[in-house]
Amino acid sequence: MEFYNVGTIVNTHGIRGEVRVMVTSDFADERFQPGNTVYLFPQGATSPVAVEIARHRRHKNFELLTFVGMENINDVEQFKGAAIKVDSTQHQELEEGTYYYDQIIGLVVETLAGEELGKIKEIIPTNGANDVWVVQRIGQKDLLLPVIDDVVKEVDLAAQKVTVDLLEGLDD
Repeated sequence: MEFYNVGTIVNTHGIRGEVRVMVTSDFADERFQPGNTVYLFPQGATSPVAVEIARHRRHKNFELLTFVGMENINDVEQFKGAAIKVDSTQHQELEEGTYYYDQIIGLVVETLAGEELGKIKEIIPTNGANDVWVVQRIGQKDLLLPVIDDVVKEVDLAAQKVTVDLLEGLDD
């Protein structure tokens, strides 16, 4: 079974079994609907733990989740730092020109002139504005690319590359 990362449990919240989640999915409301199953990947564990979502709510910049059968802090303490993933059957179809994070991370970034800049190692979500792609370069500091039409010219998943126009000031 193939899994896709949708968040990380960063801490517990209160004493009633809620966990605080940093989301890496644009579909938090759909992913965390009560009754849905997600898979927890605790650090160091050899296999995932399937849990059913009992409650979901937003609090400040985090999503708060409660799982069925885990109504107390002692039940969820062990999951701090765990990745939350969904299986491939829960992957939704996206409209053209939009991508899942796991499709973008690892792509090679090239300029319009064909110069290879590096690989995308991380995506920084900005909640409202454009995301920022972090490009790991050899022998240089990371390059931060805003995901806007003026910069990102083409995403070719088949060729595993992104073509960008490095606007003045981006590579300083």
